Amino acid sequence: MQENTLDFPRIFTLKRSTLETRIGKFYDETQDEKSTIKYLVALQIRDELSTEDFSFVLSELVRHIFLKTKATRALRRYYYLFLNYFTEKEWKHLTSRLFTVKRFVTEKLTKLMDLIEEVRPEAFAVP
Repeated sequence: MQENTLDFPRIFTLKRSTLETRIGKFYDETQDEKSTIKYLVALQIRDELSTEDFSFVLSELVRHIFLKTKATRALRRYYYLFLNYFTEKEWKHLTSRLFTVKRFVTEKLTKLMDLIEEVRPEAFAVP
């Protein structure tokens, strides 16, 4: 079992170069996309909270994870936080890759039914 040596207090205290090395090594050893993305989200938070520059940390790793690995719930959950890492064309490709047409249509139909119910509550009422 791989012991995780990167805890969140270290994420908020180590220097950028050290973090890039450790996160890159962690991903290479474990191939754990979910934890790696969570670390990168934590670094985005650190970038917003501190005066140090943590923007675009490990951008090539982020691009690799989102564009080349299997689409997972974690990737779908956090992908919008990495908008600036991709070009507009890549972003469209990534969105269609993570969110299949079936899911998209289901979400749109649910929203449509909710709108119809607001306008005509009796449309879906049980007699």
